[in-house]
Amino acid sequence: MYPILEKRRLAEGIYLMKVLAPRVARAALPGQFVIVRASECGERIPLTIADYDAMEGSVTIVTQAIGVSTRKICALEAGDRLVDVAGPLGRPSEFVNLPSEQLAKRRYLFIGGGVGTAPVYPQVKWLAEHGVRADVIVGAKTRDMLIYTDAMRAVAGNLHIATDDGSEGFRGLVTQLMEQLIAQGNHYDEVVAIGPMIMMKFVALTTKKYGLKTTVSLNALMVDGTGMCGACRVTVGGRTRFTCVDGPEFDAHEVDFDEAMRRQGMYRSEEQRRAAIAAEREAGHVCRIGLDKQR
Repeated sequence: MYPILEKRRLAEGIYLMKVLAPRVARAALPGQFVIVRASECGERIPLTIADYDAMEGSVTIVTQAIGVSTRKICALEAGDRLVDVAGPLGRPSEFVNLPSEQLAKRRYLFIGGGVGTAPVYPQVKWLAEHGVRADVIVGAKTRDMLIYTDAMRAVAGNLHIATDDGSEGFRGLVTQLMEQLIAQGNHYDEVVAIGPMIMMKFVALTTKKYGLKTTVSLNALMVDGTGMCGACRVTVGGRTRFTCVDGPEFDAHEVDFDEAMRRQGMYRSEEQRRAAIAAEREAGHVCRIGLDKQR
């Protein structure tokens, strides 16, 4: 069992939890993920690590309450316990293996969209601890949905905020702000984008015009977290890859985003159906539609 040391609401439906998991914390690196279960009968939920502290033995996860299982996780409070926190899993970010002299010369721009901002943080923090201050764009629909801005400001070289409605920072899309930064003479060796699939697709299309290396995390595709279920299949460079074992980070210019979005949409529809059935049960009704398929 893994005690929840701290719980905080970051935005509507988005919660941060710091969990005591010493072995995971000692081994974790930026870009990796854990598999969490709220109860013995709970679904396995892959969540990208949002921070880790080897001395404290804690791992931080950020969960958005979307489906039945994520709502159960988000309903837990400090002092409660998770049944499982397995990991770290997946491949670490590529830059952790770069020689220090090569790393020191590189200029990074990170783009975090919505809840995807959380897994950007440990990457920017790790770079800062190794003498590299990266620029960061944090984007959201409105200022109420912005997360991690204070934490990011403490570790980033420059923090830029973009909101669709202009309620804070730049008014417009993260891609428009990125192009503005480039037009102002900012040089970057690599862009790392984590967020909604459609955002990452258009970041990739934009950076391709500049011949700018771009990495994206396809963590939103993961279901089982081991590659066995096949739900995270994605085409990268014309080859079939499995997000949870080959990734979750890939070269953005080689990812077939249209295929990935179709796959993601297919599982979202199933999750919505299950959420509707669960709501009926909580209300005391028994809906027979689709129940036989779940047995």
